[in-house]
Amino acid sequence: MMLNGISSFSKFIWRSQEVPGFGFQQLRNKWANRWMIRDVKRRRLNAEHFLERTRINAMRRNTVLPTEIREIADKEINKFELNATPSHINNRCAVTSRPRGVVKEWRLSRIVWRHLADYNKLSGVQRAMWG
Repeated sequence: MMLNGISSFSKFIWRSQEVPGFGFQQLRNKWANRWMIRDVKRRRLNAEHFLERTRINAMRRNTVLPTEIREIADKEINKFELNATPSHINNRCAVTSRPRGVVKEWRLSRIVWRHLADYNKLSGVQRAMWG
């Protein structure tokens, strides 16, 4: 389908360039692979339900409240999706989706982090020098 000489697909690509890390990721769905897509969905769900989950968890753990209220809070917390829990989020590299050796501060794998640090692409990182 063409709209004024521009296909809807190219419009999508043009708009999606505002996504951070666009240059490193695939054009098809903007993420490195299916595990990264799953992790992104989990992070979004966690962010959406964060405040509500923390309030209900505080009620569950509060020993001053009556047991009836705490049991109701238990039932409420079980209504959330499992993917909305923070424990289901994996630390993955934002560029390659590698699950191991991730530098938390930059959310990059050690390999990508080292490559970007060698070419002065990371601010605040300096190569160690002796003598």
